[in-house]
Amino acid sequence: METIRKPFQGVRNIIVFNWHFYFGAAVLTLFLSCAHFIFESIPLAYFLIPAGFICIMVLVSLLVSTYIYDLSGLYSLNWIDRLSIGQPDTVINVNAGFDETTPLLISRYSEATFQVLDFYDPEKHTEVSIKRARRSYPPMPGTLKISTAQIPLEDESTDVIFAILSAHEIRNDLERIGFFKELHRILKRDGRIIITEHLRDLPNFLAYTLGFFHFHSKKTWRYTFVKANLQLSEEIKITPFLTTFVVQHA
Repeated sequence: METIRKPFQGVRNIIVFNWHFYFGAAVLTLFLSCAHFIFESIPLAYFLIPAGFICIMVLVSLLVSTYIYDLSGLYSLNWIDRLSIGQPDTVINVNAGFDETTPLLISRYSEATFQVLDFYDPEKHTEVSIKRARRSYPPMPGTLKISTAQIPLEDESTDVIFAILSAHEIRNDLERIGFFKELHRILKRDGRIIITEHLRDLPNFLAYTLGFFHFHSKKTWRYTFVKANLQLSEEIKITPFLTTFVVQHA
């Protein structure tokens, strides 16, 4: 199974899956750069300053994304060594229609029984970027299609559950809490759930400006865990822009 990532695969995926955003930014920048010739009475700086801001905003977001997804070691999974999860017998990986991590996790936990869960629902998760990602990365063979309301697995049947950059796609608070209640149900009494996410915080605002509203705040995640009867046992930073939570039965 191929587990080697291509150079700059992360930032390349971001551009391909979100090309409409970058196309719109380019068109707006071009318009602002040329608008002075149409509106000659307005000082040139009124157009060049916002055009420059857009260029800087896009450049910073791409540089940060390159660091996170291609240079930080996120996909080496070495950061898992910092967590107290041991060598599980059963592992679940949860995705939202875009799965880059399963081959890497299977390689790491080659002796474990492995199951992939995909909660992607085109009626609820309507972002065009997910649809493009799904076309480029079809579900792994054996992936179990689930809903966020019900996981067809037995109670207390799993040692470790990974949700890497996927759970934030559940935008509705009640739906997200219900989903984590289901994860709680299938988790063994001494099991762990590992959630890795961007947060709605200052570093991600500086990197993605208004795009940081796509992420949930730490307060929201903690509220989700409490309502799902889960206890936060560990919290680490993979980068200044990524946080990993480890939760267990309360």
